Amino acid sequence: MTSAPLAARLGIPSGPLFFPVTAYGPDGTVDPGVYREHVRRGVEAGAAAVFACCGTGEFHALVPEEFEVLVRAAVEAAGGRVPVVAGTGYGTALAVRYARLAEDAGADGLLAMPPYLVTAGQEGLLRHYREIAAATSLDVIVYQRDNAVFTPASVVELARTEGVVGFKDGLGDLDLMQRIVSAVRSEVPGEFLYFNGLPTAELTGLAYRGLGITLYSSAVFCFAPEVALAFHRALNAGDDTTVNRLLDGFYRPFADLRARGRGYAVALVKAGVRLRGPDVGEVRPPLHEPAEDHVKQLAQLIDRGYALIGEER
Repeated sequence: MTSAPLAARLGIPSGPLFFPVTAYGPDGTVDPGVYREHVRRGVEAGAAAVFACCGTGEFHALVPEEFEVLVRAAVEAAGGRVPVVAGTGYGTALAVRYARLAEDAGADGLLAMPPYLVTAGQEGLLRHYREIAAATSLDVIVYQRDNAVFTPASVVELARTEGVVGFKDGLGDLDLMQRIVSAVRSEVPGEFLYFNGLPTAELTGLAYRGLGITLYSSAVFCFAPEVALAFHRALNAGDDTTVNRLLDGFYRPFADLRARGRGYAVALVKAGVRLRGPDVGEVRPPLHEPAEDHVKQLAQLIDRGYALIGEER
């Protein structure tokens, strides 16, 4: 954990946000050594932050003891160079437990994912995230998606909650996001962070940039960091020619391939990491490995991405 506030460190998008996959050994147990190497490579490649044990990191498949080991490994690998944000979720009691484990492991913040299974009203959602925020000294980013969808008024209340510093959108309703941004800007003084958290967020980067949202999670950074960095630089520089070239030649085909299998938002990314090393193992059930032909297509697509930025893989 560093002394600098998380919001200040994330506020300037110096690079993509890195969501490492979780490494498993041949016996299926977590491999903190390989995981540490995966995180270290991402930090050295130019990630602006590490989001450990979140969606791409199979948070759903980790028991608390494994979670703490991996968050600690991520903190060690980052070495204070970039902030480490850990996932938390499930019901309120378990989310608080994971939050405290993350704090003990040295994380700088929390990404609070939707509650497990239930569809709650706004009052219940606010109570849930307030209890997570109050449980530790860590700053919290609330993740909107699936069964955790907020009204603009609720996000205003979140922004007023001590410890809640940001809002990540995995829903993709741009009308709602514009109303959220406007309401918080009008009613809550100070900085509040917004993140594009859609799968393959680069695909909607231009649309979210129009809302003033430039922070986003990049799964592609896990296995093709140079491509992800080239896109990030172009998007933030207003180089839409390069952005559109990468969208047309790499990101849209990748999203199309990802859509060919359930769970590919994690499994296909993990296959991409294995193609370029280190060997992070397979996904845990209930996810399954991508079809062999899909992995071959991914390898070809990675080569195309590097060709588009003028680099050899």
